[in-house]
Amino acid sequence: MENKNKVMLVDGMALLFRSFYATAMSGYFMINSKGTPTNAIHGFVKHLFTAVNTYKPTHVICCWDMGSKTFRTEMYPNYKANRGEPPVELIPQFDIVKDVVEELDIPNVGLVGYEADDCIGTLAHHYKEDSEVYILTGDQDILQLIEENVYVVLLKKGYGNYEVYKEDVFFEEKGITPQQMVDLKALMGDSSDNYPGVKGIGEKTALNLLKKYETIEGILDNIQELTKSQRNKIETDLEMLHLSRKLARIYCEVGVTCPLDSAIFNINRSKMVKKFEELELKNLDSMIG
Repeated sequence: MENKNKVMLVDGMALLFRSFYATAMSGYFMINSKGTPTNAIHGFVKHLFTAVNTYKPTHVICCWDMGSKTFRTEMYPNYKANRGEPPVELIPQFDIVKDVVEELDIPNVGLVGYEADDCIGTLAHHYKEDSEVYILTGDQDILQLIEENVYVVLLKKGYGNYEVYKEDVFFEEKGITPQQMVDLKALMGDSSDNYPGVKGIGEKTALNLLKKYETIEGILDNIQELTKSQRNKIETDLEMLHLSRKLARIYCEVGVTCPLDSAIFNINRSKMVKKFEELELKNLDSMIG
């Protein structure tokens, strides 16, 4: 049976940050006549419209982080503590971009205490039964959500360049399943999210262990077979290994819902044009049919 719905879940923060830094590096913030920077918003809409034109989803939903305090920072205060404050030119664009999304009749979804990834995982889980789900992001962490009917569209450099990951593609490239990615990150840690995993175990060792023993439990059950050095490292950092796994796993049962009929992609052109004119966003309305 052909799936009738094609749902695109957009990782809003990933698109917004990518769009901001693409022009901010050259000091180009697109400040409008009201003094508001709009470079991130402009790039965000351009990425969104390009992806919509490419994949032609029937439904689009945008997911957001709701502040930096989450259940992960409660568990491990150093989680993402390496990230500085967002640049001043980006701060006003956080709220405005959500207004823009609203004017495009796309639902904004987010839940205090959770990350956008958790909302994306939860919604993907709900929709995959009756729909094909495409997750649009620049963030490799989301690859763990790939399963039947759930695909990840990774943004590459520029606009309109994507790498689409489905189960078989992921396995061919990495040699492990998407679900094993959680254990991979637990073993090797994640420097961008600022948790260490097992000190001294890098990606190569972690991949080899998972290919052989499948899970962290499998590794621990067979720990006598490991080299003395591997065994020492894991035994020394056992607590951190288990904590890192909790931090790495995207939580797919958070309290968010979004009825699909509220997410049908159907832009009201006059509403969109009015919003773009108000913000002085140029050359965007012609991108979308």
